[in-house]
Amino acid sequence: MQHLSSVNPKRPLYLWNLMIRNSTNNGSFEETLNTYASMLQTGVHGNSFTFPLVLKACAKINSIWDGKRVHSHVLKLGFQQDAFVQTGLIDMYSKCSDFVSSRKVFDEMPVRLRSVVSWNSIISAHSRACLNDESILVLKEMWVLGLELSASTFVSVVSGCSFRQGISMHCCVYKLGLLTNEIPLANSVMSMYVKFGKVNEARSIFDEIGETSIVSWTTIIGGYVNVGNVNEAFGLCNQMRRMSVTPDLVVFLNLILGCAQVGNLLLALSMHSLLLKSGYNNEDPLDNLLVSMYTKCGDLELARRVFDAVLEKSVFLWTSMIGGYAQLGYPSEAVNLFKRLLKTSVRPNEATLATTLSACAELGSLSEGKEIEEYIVLNGLESNRQVQTSLIHMFSKCGRINKAKEVFERVPDKDLAVWSAMINGYAIHGMGDQALNLFYKMQHVEGLKPDAVVYTSILSACSHSGMVDDGLSFFESMQSNFGIEPSIEHYLCLVDLLGRAGRFDLALKTIHEMPVEVQAQVWAPLLSACMKHHNVELGEYAAKNLLTLNPGSTGNYVLMANLFTSAGMWKEAATARGLMDDRRLTKEPGWSQVEIDGSVQVFVAGDRSHHLSVDIRKTLKELHIKLLEAWYIAEADIVP
Repeated sequence: MQHLSSVNPKRPLYLWNLMIRNSTNNGSFEETLNTYASMLQTGVHGNSFTFPLVLKACAKINSIWDGKRVHSHVLKLGFQQDAFVQTGLIDMYSKCSDFVSSRKVFDEMPVRLRSVVSWNSIISAHSRACLNDESILVLKEMWVLGLELSASTFVSVVSGCSFRQGISMHCCVYKLGLLTNEIPLANSVMSMYVKFGKVNEARSIFDEIGETSIVSWTTIIGGYVNVGNVNEAFGLCNQMRRMSVTPDLVVFLNLILGCAQVGNLLLALSMHSLLLKSGYNNEDPLDNLLVSMYTKCGDLELARRVFDAVLEKSVFLWTSMIGGYAQLGYPSEAVNLFKRLLKTSVRPNEATLATTLSACAELGSLSEGKEIEEYIVLNGLESNRQVQTSLIHMFSKCGRINKAKEVFERVPDKDLAVWSAMINGYAIHGMGDQALNLFYKMQHVEGLKPDAVVYTSILSACSHSGMVDDGLSFFESMQSNFGIEPSIEHYLCLVDLLGRAGRFDLALKTIHEMPVEVQAQVWAPLLSACMKHHNVELGEYAAKNLLTLNPGSTGNYVLMANLFTSAGMWKEAATARGLMDDRRLTKEPGWSQVEIDGSVQVFVAGDRSHHLSVDIRKTLKELHIKLLEAWYIAEADIVP
């Protein structure tokens, strides 16, 4: 508390109280405390009107030190028997995260002084301290004492309830007739249902209440977004506008997340247009989310337009744009944008570095990855677990498995992500035994329980190393021992594992037992395996299913053509290629890249524009002659 520069020593208490009330009501809580300090300097002491206001100011600025000073004044002046003052103390201690003191004040209050407001305050104190069961016990104690249970009594309780407790609270407030006319309580019950994914129950309450607030709308719209029903969320937004209710920032945040979920570009454009019409332009975190939204919709050009339009870019915005390039297969652009970031005053955070390292891994650029590692070390970020995990992944993908192992061994408290990254690194390099040993060590030495991501890595390791029995065992134990439901990634690894080993009967049986929505993706690895093992009959069956479930992918037609080519069925291969032309599908040319002396060289099939193209072709011709001299005959089973 600071003193005012000039005070009137003759000012009476009621004028001081008016000043304190005005500053508190206006949200000028520091001014309230300064005014109170100046009042004390003149020898004037507070009363039952002063203390609740000053305690409220202490709570609002979270000043436990000032709150305790005011409490000492209360004790000295003998206001222990004042219900309003004592309730103010309960509330102040609770909001300043001192539950013990809050409960102590309540327990020392004579029972006859405890008003409904006092009981509501201590219930809220329990809820803030995450003592939800205890808050319900206090509520029951109120009911036993015959006190009136108001809407305020239930609001804080409902927010921290378990689902079963929440249903009980809902029934209770419904019987008391508090739900339909008490909007804050209705919003709290709706939020409880939304938290547990019960959006239909929340919608029933929303439709029943006579009057809604903006919080009601944001709660129900957010609920639909959370369960993936984005169309209903947009329908409610349109209903809001028809009822002349202006969507607020929270509504737009939910709708942006919804657009990102479904990846619907047209819906995203409509939402962005509405956002601009509502006056929200170049606001953080909206810009960051808009970039992410357009990335999820697959439109990097629009994402970049949003990014470029922001004059003062936050680190989160930079990270979102870098991540967009990395996710959609443009790792070179992601790395270049990171370099541009380093030339600004914005410092990359751990997420930015992890995202860029992921781009380096996809690019296969060890030199770029090492440069980022140097930056990490210079800025003291090498102990961050997210960064360490990304370094392991980057070194593994860039062929430096020993370096990845060095980073792994330096991590002191390894979490599942770190273990998974190292296991996946061994998988990439076909080091199945090392991957399995690490997996067993993680469980039996470190005592960590594997999750779905770890199992994807270990199944991939089994697939790359031909460990069929181990892979089948892991797939079974994942479900039976840990209750992990197989995802598309697990099914892909399993089919790839069986296909590589030529276990076609089991692979086919596995596919037929999968959910239909998964099958569209797992036929491709089976078809590749059929080509490898020259199993044309099963390959044709796999191709038929693949083209039926996913007719728009050019890669599927190429796989089928390659199958026929490997068996010398040239006519059938030409027919498969012709299907692409019939359906007006264009295959993107194949490409590869290699890093030489820190420079990434990109080669595209059929392209002769590379500046060393003549020398490269001359060298290839020389190698071809040497292969012929060595009686090596290449397998011509790939359609160019």
